Amino acid sequence: MTGRGWSPWIATATVGSAEFFPYPSVGGIESQIDLWTSKESTGELKLRVRARSGDPAALFDHPWLVTLSACDGVEDGRTPPVPRGSARLSVPALSQMDAAPALRPRICSPTSVAMVLAYLGAGVSTERLAAEMFHPGLDIYGVWPAAVCAAGRRGVLGYLLRFPDWDAAAWCLDHGLPIIASVRYATGELTGAAIAATTGHLVVLTGYDGDDVLVNDPAAPTAQAVPRRYRRRELENVWLGRAGVGYVFFKAPSGSAPPRPGTRPRGG
Repeated sequence: MTGRGWSPWIATATVGSAEFFPYPSVGGIESQIDLWTSKESTGELKLRVRARSGDPAALFDHPWLVTLSACDGVEDGRTPPVPRGSARLSVPALSQMDAAPALRPRICSPTSVAMVLAYLGAGVSTERLAAEMFHPGLDIYGVWPAAVCAAGRRGVLGYLLRFPDWDAAAWCLDHGLPIIASVRYATGELTGAAIAATTGHLVVLTGYDGDDVLVNDPAAPTAQAVPRRYRRRELENVWLGRAGVGYVFFKAPSGSAPPRPGTRPRGG
């Protein structure tokens, strides 16, 4: 809701083969495939999930997890302390460059998801994930809810999150949760990066060690070169400073609530 009242419904891209009636675009509010942006102050939000199934009763007999992450895009100006100690998760390394030449530059998302699923004991080939996650209407492999859906087919839950700061990311890593982070950077902004510059790329955060972030970068030329160290300040700039979107996957006991990043005590 804005100062002018409720807008019409605005839809994101559909996941799967179902087709729904398109919603009109609205001035000031824009759908960008799997997220919304608004140029106006938004006081309230309503989220509607539309699903189509040949057996609706069976569809709703299964548990659902629906999340919505929102932010105002304003940084709070804090400078988080350097985490003490370290966190290291044994996430298997996979390179998107091992795929067929036509796929290599396009499948950072399926490759990142394949790494995390392997870590969680639900391994699947990158090529199979890419086939499931491909959106023919948009001709891309990187629709984020499609990645969550593909993991769900293998008993792994997940959700998208707008990470507010490094503390939230460190909380996930401390609790054994790797993060698939969406980064964007120009040449020279990320020292030692697998690709010199990108308008959009996904990497897996696997831990931290002092002022370094441990990363599996699927754009590395070989699986051996995938594990990397990036400077935390630079990683914060190209990730948290540019939307800060990431997705988290986890296996949870039946009936338990999904883990949510918390804020650690300052200096902890």
